Amino acid sequence: MSVDSVFVHKMWNENELSKMVKGGVPYAMLSDGGGKVGTSLGVYNEDAGVENRGRFIIDPDGIIQGYEVLTPPVGRNVSETLRQIEAFQLVRKSKGTEATPSGWKPGKMTLKPGPDLVGKVWEVWKTDIAVDD
Repeated sequence: MSVDSVFVHKMWNENELSKMVKGGVPYAMLSDGGGKVGTSLGVYNEDAGVENRGRFIIDPDGIIQGYEVLTPPVGRNVSETLRQIEAFQLVRKSKGTEATPSGWKPGKMTLKPGPDLVGKVWEVWKTDIAVDD
């Protein structure tokens, strides 16, 4: 979402994002003309009429699960955003019986939250990384 029009988003997805992510971003981009949503999330700069670069992962219940706000000179990582969305979807689907370790990707090992995991995350994480190498 940005203060840009849906037409600018379409052009950006087709001419830029589709070169960074095969097929472009598979999620709708919304226009926040006037910055009402950006204001509520604290990223709208009223003086400049723009929003700082922010990404908010909001679950189907409307709860922000993750966010990142960057100043304009620093870009976001679209692939990392998609990875995080997939991780949040997996955790939600498992109803909290699975968690994803740092750098988790679809198809990789997940964690089983609980007392037995405390102090052993590194062992599980190291094992999963070794499989990738």
